[in-house]
Amino acid sequence: MEPSSESRDARPAVTLVAALLPAGGSGERLGGATPKQFCAVQGRPLVSYTVRAMERISWISDIIVVVSPENVETMKSIIEKYNHKRVMVVKGGITRHRSIFNGLKVFAENEFSNYLLQKPEVVIIHDAVRPFVEEDILSKVVMAAKEHGAAGAIRPLVSTVIASAADGCLDHSLERARYRASEMPQAFLFDIIYEAYQQCTDYDLDYGTECLHLALKYCKTNARLVEGTADLWKVTYKRDLYAAESIIKDNLSRQVCVITNVKEAVAQVGFLLHESLKNQIKVEAISVSLSKNDSPLQNIFSGQCYNFVCVNDKKYAIQETQPLVDMLEKSNIPLSYPVVLISVHLDTSENISFSIGMEELTRIKKFAREVKKKNILVYGLLIQYK
Repeated sequence: MEPSSESRDARPAVTLVAALLPAGGSGERLGGATPKQFCAVQGRPLVSYTVRAMERISWISDIIVVVSPENVETMKSIIEKYNHKRVMVVKGGITRHRSIFNGLKVFAENEFSNYLLQKPEVVIIHDAVRPFVEEDILSKVVMAAKEHGAAGAIRPLVSTVIASAADGCLDHSLERARYRASEMPQAFLFDIIYEAYQQCTDYDLDYGTECLHLALKYCKTNARLVEGTADLWKVTYKRDLYAAESIIKDNLSRQVCVITNVKEAVAQVGFLLHESLKNQIKVEAISVSLSKNDSPLQNIFSGQCYNFVCVNDKKYAIQETQPLVDMLEKSNIPLSYPVVLISVHLDTSENISFSIGMEELTRIKKFAREVKKKNILVYGLLIQYK
């Protein structure tokens, strides 16, 4: 989906921003043969949701996904299947820090790509298994990084942290109110974080986990800490996959795409629908010809929208509804979740025959019975519009 006006307003005052997503984990704590970033949630790999979250933000110029060497082709196939844009896949190292360093090198060295990407002013580092990141927190850490050199999201500690002695007994505990959990996203001036990684010891690269600490240790950069939201959690265990699926289902039920053709009266109804619904759910409104393979619709399908309102003024509403159903089938979206399609037949004629209207609704009803077998739920609505 195209960025909303709200998205454009959140653009930080930075010339160039890139995003780096470490996705090289083995998923050992998840328990299973498939690394968690490639586990399917609603029929779609988890990493694809995170890429999509970054991709929808227009001011992010490039997205680097760092994966283990054996998963490079898997990641490339995901990018192709879900039509991701502005994404480069990079081979990771044997540890998290080594993978991040490899990702940064695509902006400064030719070792990991055939060409250099334009060096960003600020680079965002965000875990590929944190799919629910919003533009607001990304904008905040980017702007803080531009001012302070580094910034990262934090959250209050849920549990008290304790240290154990050598004999396994309690040694001491930390005062929970004074400490915070370091979360993602984090953002850095590129020159600072790249210099920090260049100066890292092998011990840092092999055993370290905190990027903010590297900026402090090697570049004397005190990161700005930004209070994050509760949805920044990381998918780590199997139960987290179920929680992620529940959140995604809830999000899907709260968004709808209103599709109209380019005729003025039809487009006006689409606009009125958008205005009446936008304060309750997320609404995307587009005017296209369904007889063509329109890229705006393909972008919406890649974003996995499951609710559609198709407004048309054709004599037979199915003439406009059928192409959309065909496109939905080809997208494979209905395979993982039921699609709701409301076909609104707009009658703008001076005289309308009630029997003709009922005849069309009966035709839609029959059509709906057929496509229901394909997990597409079609409803018909007849509106007289003067």
